[in-house]
Amino acid sequence: MLTANNDSDRQPMIALQINGEERQCHPDRNMVELLEFLNMNPRLVAVEHNGEILHRQLWQETVIKAGDRLEIVTIVGGG
Repeated sequence: MLTANNDSDRQPMIALQINGEERQCHPDRNMVELLEFLNMNPRLVAVEHNGEILHRQLWQETVIKAGDRLEIVTIVGGG
């Protein structure tokens, strides 16, 4: 379960899907906040939001809503 310690803890949880798995989180989180909570470095991931690649410049203004489908892929370097 996704949670955070602040005033929104009193709000009802919303359901969303992350990499095919149903998860719960507090409403009104933007993409950066969600990634940080998931312990993912926002600089090292790519995000698909409801079937569309979400460009980084939109992450701060993209608020997670009930029913959203996210695919989060970690970028791995190598040779």
